[in-house]
Formats: sequence, C-alpha cells, structure tokens
Amino acid sequence: MCLLTVKRPVVLGLFLCAALSLVNAACFVEEYKTSVTFCHDGTDKTWHPTGSVWRNSKCFDCNCSADSMRCCDAMQRPVNYPDKCQVEYDYTTCTFEIFEKVTCSATGGVIGK
Repeated sequence: MCLLTVKRPVVLGLFLCAALSLVNAACFVEEYKTSVTFCHDGTDKTWHPTGSVWRNSKCFDCNCSADSMRCCDAMQRPVNYPDKCQVEYDYTTCTFEIFEKVTCSATGGVIGK
C-alpha cells in the first residue's frame, strides 16, 4: 500500500495528464461482395440481422446493412498523452480515465503469516 501526500506538483501533473490528452475516434466498414442477411461482429463473435444496430463489448457502435457492416468507436480513445500518464478503460460504461502513474516502493520488512 502506498501512502501519498498530495502536493502541488502532483496535482499539476494530474491536470496536465487530463489537459494534454487528445481523443481519437475511428470507424471501419466491412463491405460484402454479395447481399447478406446477417453481419458477423468479430469482436464478440456474434451475428446480427440486416438492419440491426448494436454496441459490442469494446464500445463500438455497429450497424448491419445488406452490403456492409459499419462500426464506429463510441468511447473515443486518448492519444498523445505524456508517458508519465496511464489510461484505464471501463468497457461496461464505455468511458476512460487518465491518471498519473505513481511508483510505489516499500522499505522494511514484510508482515505476514
């Protein structure tokens, strides 16, 4: 367990981690040569009927048409943030948090059984 005293540089560092991050959203399209009645979501290994719309487990919003499947990142992913920062994704809420990495070091003995 790390015990930290929050100091001004740490707070400033956390602010910079959040402020310097930019987000990048992406889409991809899988086109079909022949007309289809179902689309295959390779992320979840699920099939969806033509005309359906869904969000998969990696937070991509997808729609299926007879000639293609289109999926776009619903979460947006941070890019260009400092190395001292870390991103944690929550795929249940399709959100992320950027925070400053903290190195913890222990000194002394270990208490245990």
